Amino acid sequence: MSAIRVSVIGAAGRMGSTVCRAVDEADGLELVGRYDAGDDLGDLGGADVVVEFSVPDASPANVAHCVGRGVHVVVGTTGWSQDRLDTLRAQLEDAPSVGVLIAPNFAIGAVLMMAFAEKAARFYESVEVVELHHPDKVDAPSGTAARTADLIGAARTDAGLGDVPDATTHDPDGARGARVSGVPVHSVRLRGLVAHQEVLLGGAGELLTIRHDSFDRVSFMPGVITAVREVGSHPGLTVGLEHYLGLA
Repeated sequence: MSAIRVSVIGAAGRMGSTVCRAVDEADGLELVGRYDAGDDLGDLGGADVVVEFSVPDASPANVAHCVGRGVHVVVGTTGWSQDRLDTLRAQLEDAPSVGVLIAPNFAIGAVLMMAFAEKAARFYESVEVVELHHPDKVDAPSGTAARTADLIGAARTDAGLGDVPDATTHDPDGARGARVSGVPVHSVRLRGLVAHQEVLLGGAGELLTIRHDSFDRVSFMPGVITAVREVGSHPGLTVGLEHYLGLA
C-alpha cells in the first residue's frame, strides 16, 4: 500500500512543526509539503491529506482551497463558528468524496475528558469549566473549553436541567467568566503552561473533578496521526475526534 502523502499548513508554528516531525516518523505517511503565511498553496505538494494549524482568520480560506483541490483536511485551528461550519458544509456539497475533520483537541485524554464530562453533566446541578494555557494563545476561551461547554449544555438540556445556580447579581469586571451554552467558562493564561482543562461538577455534599493536562505538544500527535489515517474514510464534515474513536 502506498504511503499517505501529507502536507502541513502552519508548518513553522508550534503545533505545525511538531506535526511535521510526527508525520516524518510515522509508518505509512510521507511529508510532501510545508506551508506558512504568505505561501502559495498551489497543488499542496500533491498531498492526499492536509493538516491545517494556522490562525482563525486564515483557516477557512485554507480549508476551502484544500476542498477545492479534492484534498482531505485535518483541522486543528480554532475559531470555527456555526456560520463558518455551515459555509464549509455547503462547499463540501460540491466535493462529496472529501473528508474534513475539525477537532478542538487531538489529545486522546482530552477527548476522553470531554466525553466523560458530557456523560456526567446530567447528574449534577452545578458545573463550571476552567481552561489554562500559555500566554501566547490568541483566543479565549479555548476551542476545547467551548466544545466541552457545548456538550455539557446539550446534555443538561436533554436531562431537563435548568440554569446553573448562581446568585451573583453584581460582577462589573466579569469575575464569573464567560457563559458558553449556559456553562460558566474561565480562562487562565500563564507562562509555563501548555494546555490544561478541568471540569468541576457539583452536587449536594460532593464534587467531581475531571481534568486533563498536556505538558508537551507531542501529546496531541497520536490523535493527529489517527485523524490523518482516518479522514479519507469519513467524507463530509466531522466535528470532534471522538467520532473517529468510537466515543460519539
